[in-house]
Amino acid sequence: MADIAALTRLIEPEATALGFELVRVRLFGKGDERTLQVMAERPDTRQLTIEDCAELSRRLSDMLDETDPIEDAYRLEVSSPGIDRPLTRLRDFADWAGHEARIVLDAPIDGQKQFKGELSGVEGETIVIVQQKSGTVARVPFSGVVDAKLVLTDKLIKATVPLSAEGAEEEIEAEETN
Repeated sequence: MADIAALTRLIEPEATALGFELVRVRLFGKGDERTLQVMAERPDTRQLTIEDCAELSRRLSDMLDETDPIEDAYRLEVSSPGIDRPLTRLRDFADWAGHEARIVLDAPIDGQKQFKGELSGVEGETIVIVQQKSGTVARVPFSGVVDAKLVLTDKLIKATVPLSAEGAEEEIEAEETN
C-alpha cells in the first residue's frame, strides 16, 4: 500500500497552489477497486464547488500520472468534505465547537474508545467533548484519534448553508425575513 504521508506531501502543494486547504487524503479498496480520496476546501467557505473539484482533479491527475506514486490502478476522487465532514486537524475540533461529533480513539480512556456529543473546543493537544448520554465532559488526546466526524443535525445544516452562484443565499435570506 502507498504511504499516505508521502501522498499527502505530493498532493498538498497542488491544492494550496489553487487556494485550497487539504482536509484528508485516503487510499482505500483492493485490486482494481482502489480509490484515492482527496478532500479539500476553500478556507473562506469551508466548501468546494463542482468547478473547484474538477480543477483540482485535473491538476492532481496530471501530477499523479507524472510521478506515479501508487502501484496498480486506482480511481481518483476529489470532493468537498460535506456537511457531516471528517475532523482531521486539531483546529477542526475548535472551529466546530458547539456542534455534535463522533470520535473514535485507537486506545480506550477509562474503558471507552468512542465518544459522541457536543464539541467544546480544544485545550492544547486535547479535544474537549460533552458526552451526549451522560452529560460528562471528556478530554481526549488528538494524537489518539483514528476517526472523527461531525454528526448531521439541524444546527449543523443551518451553519453550513451551501454555496450558490445563482443566488440561493439571497433566497434563504428572503425566506428568513418572511
